[in-house]
Amino acid sequence: MPFSTFFIIHFLLYPASNGYNSYFDKDEGSIGGLEHPPPVQLELYRTALLLDVFAILLGLIISIEFAVMLFIYGLASKAYSHPAIRLKKYAIGSWFIAGFFQGFFTFLMIYVGVTPTSLFQIDQPEVWIGAALSSLMLWGSYPMTQIYQHEEDSKRGDITLSYRLGILGTFHFTTIVFGLATLGYWLYYLFYFGVIQAWLYPVFLLPVLGYFFYWYFLVRKDRSLADFHHVMRLNFISGLCLNLFFGLMIVFGH
Repeated sequence: MPFSTFFIIHFLLYPASNGYNSYFDKDEGSIGGLEHPPPVQLELYRTALLLDVFAILLGLIISIEFAVMLFIYGLASKAYSHPAIRLKKYAIGSWFIAGFFQGFFTFLMIYVGVTPTSLFQIDQPEVWIGAALSSLMLWGSYPMTQIYQHEEDSKRGDITLSYRLGILGTFHFTTIVFGLATLGYWLYYLFYFGVIQAWLYPVFLLPVLGYFFYWYFLVRKDRSLADFHHVMRLNFISGLCLNLFFGLMIVFGH
């Protein structure tokens, strides 16, 4: 059930996660996709929990296993911002857990949702490798999403990995880890799909790399340019290029 899985994750699970975290973060500066977030109210908290419940109930229609994975993802997401745990204040822990659940775990959750296969029956190495590469890519790009939030995060005592690395350090870290992920994907497509797909992947990433390094040299001259607008542009370009690549893969039958 590809469409059902897509709907549950993108229209219920993710909004529930974002809404729940926004309620406890109570950000006043730019955050996520909002430059000027509105003041949070109790209705946001209740709506987030309601969306979570709907996601799990609809997930049961697909399979119990899929619903359980939705529930586990929701718990990990809540632990990220809830004041009783607040994983976000731990630089390495929050970085690792966010990358694991949004990458490796979500990859497998989607696979379970769109195929009749149980998680414990997956024996194709390409599935596990694809899941691992998803996390590696997120571990590389995740600190970039925090680069403009240093002041906002430090007010609450949230010492993120990007804050620890510093502005230029975040760029350097992302360059190394994202570079390793790109190499991993190149080898993955070369081995499991073919030469054409392997080379198309880095070609579609060229606009992302071009903008990334253009922005990097701007920031070297002026640290204030490590801001919300440039992060959103980078996210838009990378999202567009990757979706075009994967769309091309689907249209031409992988």
